[in-house]
Amino acid sequence: MNELIGQVIIALVTDENEEAYFAQKDGVTFELKKDHLEEELAIGATVTGFAYENSSRELVLSTVIPKSRVGHFAFGEVVETRRDLGVFVNIGLPDKDIVVSLDVLPTIMKLWPKVGDRLMIAIEVDQKGRMWGQLADENIFRAISKGAKQEMKNQDIEGTVYRLKMAGTFLLTDDFYIGFIHPSEREAEPRLGQRVKGRVIGVRPEGSLNVSLKPRAYEEIGDDAEMIMAVLKRQPGYAMPYTDRSNPELIKSYFGISKGSFKRALGRLMKNGFIVQEEGETILTAKGQKDIEPIVDNDQDQD
Repeated sequence: MNELIGQVIIALVTDENEEAYFAQKDGVTFELKKDHLEEELAIGATVTGFAYENSSRELVLSTVIPKSRVGHFAFGEVVETRRDLGVFVNIGLPDKDIVVSLDVLPTIMKLWPKVGDRLMIAIEVDQKGRMWGQLADENIFRAISKGAKQEMKNQDIEGTVYRLKMAGTFLLTDDFYIGFIHPSEREAEPRLGQRVKGRVIGVRPEGSLNVSLKPRAYEEIGDDAEMIMAVLKRQPGYAMPYTDRSNPELIKSYFGISKGSFKRALGRLMKNGFIVQEEGETILTAKGQKDIEPIVDNDQDQD
């Protein structure tokens, strides 16, 4: 029987009652619920379906074929977690979720997948005929991925975390690129199966991506600071005659913000190394000139 579980089989319809058909394969009988079928079956007909044991320990045949099967990997959604067992993944069966054992999950439980996360799994069957979720390994993800090009640098990406290592986090983007997140490029370590958004900060020679989950510098500093940098970028010598000592009315007239807001914005910019104040002027540093370029390009496109 075990060799049939988790497989797509062709079975012979041998009996029925009001609720179900019964189909046999190699002497093993499976129940096929009528309310899961789009058309009636005749006794003696053959039916193709996915063979499994449901949560009530009944042998069932489903004509809805899940993508996750023995030897076939696909993403499924996490629907439940249990400290004593592992996480349950929905692969599309009407009355059975697949358990990924705690034995193959991270030792730190806060890094376990949460409800709504995704895991790429296949089915493996133990000696008792029970189905377990088999996590896809690095070879599987490399096999389904494609090589990235240098033009992807600075692009935004979304993807699913599939591997946690001391060296960093690996993810598969929605466009099937492999990405790597160094610990310095994240505020906190993502969970296994977590969906993340990031940006490409580099493309490796073999075609994988270096990804950062941190915001771009100009996204991090706030609207007022971004406006000040945009003004500086357009000034001769990247310098302007306004500092944290300037008259509040002049600041309000020129920038449209209060002196308090102006000083806070300058403080963020100086902390990030984007500006310096010298001899009554605020001056954009080389770092500031580089990091403000995306803003200037956007503004120029609008002109």
